[in-house]
Amino acid sequence: MFLSDLTWPAVEAYLQHKDGIIIPIGSTEQHGPTGAIGTDAMLAEMIARQVGDLTQAMVGPVLSIGIAEHHMAFPGTLSLRPTTLIALITDYIASLAHHGFRHFYFVNGHGGNIATLRAAFSEIQSKQRQSAVDYHICCTFINWYDVEGVVALRRKYYGEREGRHATPSEIAVVQYLRSDLIHSEPLPPPVPYQGEIQGAKDFREKYPDGRIAAYSSMANPEQGKVLFDTAVKGIVKQVNQFFVG
Repeated sequence: MFLSDLTWPAVEAYLQHKDGIIIPIGSTEQHGPTGAIGTDAMLAEMIARQVGDLTQAMVGPVLSIGIAEHHMAFPGTLSLRPTTLIALITDYIASLAHHGFRHFYFVNGHGGNIATLRAAFSEIQSKQRQSAVDYHICCTFINWYDVEGVVALRRKYYGEREGRHATPSEIAVVQYLRSDLIHSEPLPPPVPYQGEIQGAKDFREKYPDGRIAAYSSMANPEQGKVLFDTAVKGIVKQVNQFFVG
């Protein structure tokens, strides 16, 4: 059940017997010459929705803009400052906690969000200690691409050609979910990994087409379905455990 699709009485009824919500978070950033700019947000949202269907858990609106400053040399990318995203996450959770939600499980689709998510959770816990509220908020997150079975599949399908950005695994899942976004044009081999990135300008100079050692053209929707189903299965198990705790 997707919170934005419900009426307020439906949410109130849900809170009478459950207090958990799944929140997708991603990014709006370049994914190479054949990858959709909305890849990270799209995958987080679609995986979260499927997990919500299988667990009968509420799914909140997707946080579709993340920390993507290093991609800003590529047109179409949007990025928030870390302080802005921390404020957004904490206000999002505070709003829902006001209504009675207590367990917040984030499905993350973008590595650049990890540090900021942790900082936001620390901020929330600090405010909890300083307040007089008589309830406790629990927050956690998972990167869908780090689910144990997904990691094994990424190695099996692509090996070292998985790369670090605009990976064939994420492109494959998008192809499965949105056949209209499949691009069949051939791509040259990507630039190998060149070391740590020093900002957006450095990223564009090192990786002119936006890929980091990733053979995006290896992706296909059949692999995407397996990756998607495996991610959902692994997250369903963890969500059920987290919401019981």
